[in-house]
Amino acid sequence: MKRALIFFCLSTMCTAACGPKVDLAKGVAVESVATGWANGGMVAGKNKVVPTLSFKLKNVSDRELGRLQVNAIFRRVNDPEEWSAGFLPVAADRLAPGTATGTLTVKGEQGYTGTDDRDALLRNSYFVDAKVDLFAKSGPGGWTRIGEYPIARQLTEP
Repeated sequence: MKRALIFFCLSTMCTAACGPKVDLAKGVAVESVATGWANGGMVAGKNKVVPTLSFKLKNVSDRELGRLQVNAIFRRVNDPEEWSAGFLPVAADRLAPGTATGTLTVKGEQGYTGTDDRDALLRNSYFVDAKVDLFAKSGPGGWTRIGEYPIARQLTEP
């Protein structure tokens, strides 16, 4: 009897773990997107601004999503290479069908620095606009691109 119970439990866990995965490109909707440049602090006495993305994720699939992670890759618009990145290891522990996360914010680490105030940095003639590619992952699967957004040339905080 004990062996039968152990076998049943193991087979149930394997079936649940090996069940069909949700295609995050179709199963997750990115909502309430806001982009801009956040205060990156002071670096060697200079002001710094960093690209930022705020958003909500909604589960539009018919299955629960477990441990949702997010990775944001920031790029300058004239360069295909990664410039900066931000990672949220737990965007949601579990996300039931039809529900959304609270507002999530990802900031890049790289940005622009200068002696001007932060608003003036955005108007500098050497300023290069940026964009962000947003990726999500649920469970052990690979990363799925779920959106691309231009970074607005505006400060997101005073």
